[in-house]
Amino acid sequence: MKVAAILLAAGTGSRYARESGTSTPKQFLQIGGKPVIRHAAEALLPHISILQPVGHPESLSEALSGLSVLPPVPGGEMRQDSVRAGLEALDRLPEAERPDLVLVHDGARPCVPARLTESVIAALAEHSGAIPAVRVADTLKRGENGVISGTVSREGLYRAQTPQGFRFPLLRDLHRNASSAEATDDALLFESAGFSVALVPGSEDNIKLTYEEDLMRLERLIGPTLLPRTGFGYDVHAFAENRPLIMCGIPIPYDRGLAGHSDADVGIHALCDAIYGALAEGDIGRHFPPSENKWKDADSSRFLVHAGELIRKKGGMLVNADVTLICERPKIGPHAQAMRERLASLLQVDINRISVKATTSEKLGFTGREEGIACSATATVLVP
Repeated sequence: MKVAAILLAAGTGSRYARESGTSTPKQFLQIGGKPVIRHAAEALLPHISILQPVGHPESLSEALSGLSVLPPVPGGEMRQDSVRAGLEALDRLPEAERPDLVLVHDGARPCVPARLTESVIAALAEHSGAIPAVRVADTLKRGENGVISGTVSREGLYRAQTPQGFRFPLLRDLHRNASSAEATDDALLFESAGFSVALVPGSEDNIKLTYEEDLMRLERLIGPTLLPRTGFGYDVHAFAENRPLIMCGIPIPYDRGLAGHSDADVGIHALCDAIYGALAEGDIGRHFPPSENKWKDADSSRFLVHAGELIRKKGGMLVNADVTLICERPKIGPHAQAMRERLASLLQVDINRISVKATTSEKLGFTGREEGIACSATATVLVP
């Protein structure tokens, strides 16, 4: 039997968006350095021969890059429309490649135990459909206007999950002939048509990401253990005539700039070294050697973008960055907020994780003599 799966990702996740305030659809949020939907796809792939994603093609192509999946197809306004779009895409395959069985799975369920998927497929040997479900254990109350209006018997009640499995030709035909698009799951179409749908044991870990607390539960389940690591960076540049002064990614009005092979952004250079140090990745010169002419007068923002990408590539996250500029002049205070905003943008983090401040050396040393600017920086990252 050839088994395919339809992976649904067309929803906007409006409930999650309202509660969390994020504009990113929940199936594309990151857990353990991967999008939620990629976890779901990787859980299904060992058990199937064809995976058909349904949703925004560009977003899905990026999230599932490198996995053996069919080209994504756009979804519809309702869940049932999206399932039908996936079924029709599978039906357009050459006859020899069309599946005998099909699983339908919510892209917002990233933690699918292998035995659950195997049980659903096995049940299709005797039934036209099968779904994983968990018995309702809690007492159920009906409520109106914030008070209890009745108690509902939990006897014989189950919470339905996905992936739900069906005979492919039958599910395709039921969707084509459906009179409305209001089925909340595919088992309902089978029930309404009088077909047998088996119940197999679901899993409490098979969580559907719906609310913010679901994300925290999923991170505990499948996110790697993250350990804190701290790096320190220090950089110095002398003043130079006829150069713009760039610090922490923004131009600063001043009569001199800083001397250096690149744009001599002392703040970004120190912060890059702090991040590379936290990741045990050497220093900025290892990644962008000053001996290479291509980095002459280069915008140092590129260096910090690289450092941020390296954190994410390792499955980590920046917790905090603290930058201290050391100079007598120019005054940093009027520019500190703009510097924070620029660094946060380059690192793709919230501004509250970035600190920029300044101090003087009380007229002592080269900074006290106004011969240049020094900068120290610390960065704390969480990495697996």
